[in-house]
Amino acid sequence: MASNPNSNKGFVYQEFGNGSSPPLDRAVERGTPDLPPNQQNVRIQATRAGRKGKTVTVITGFQTTPETLATLLKQLKAQCGTGGTVKDHEIEVQGDHKQKILEILVKLGYKAKISGG
Repeated sequence: MASNPNSNKGFVYQEFGNGSSPPLDRAVERGTPDLPPNQQNVRIQATRAGRKGKTVTVITGFQTTPETLATLLKQLKAQCGTGGTVKDHEIEVQGDHKQKILEILVKLGYKAKISGG
């Protein structure tokens, strides 16, 4: 059996490119600038819409990388003692923690406001 000099033994399947391109920065890919906290206007809102009656505190308006959001989410979950997730560049924390999250974000330097009733 003769080996093929054009075969690439490291790849089983490759759709595009030659495999040597650097990974893209996710903030650049989304077109979202990574702004410092004091330049971000963040909104905090408690809602039950579409969540089978469960209250969730949603924080919107972030202009930062997903890695920064994940770090912030971890800190908020620890401070509130609940679960949470990042969906569509928004942070969702289980339960109604508007006031507590507002205090935490203001201490971190974010321009945060509670929206809604």
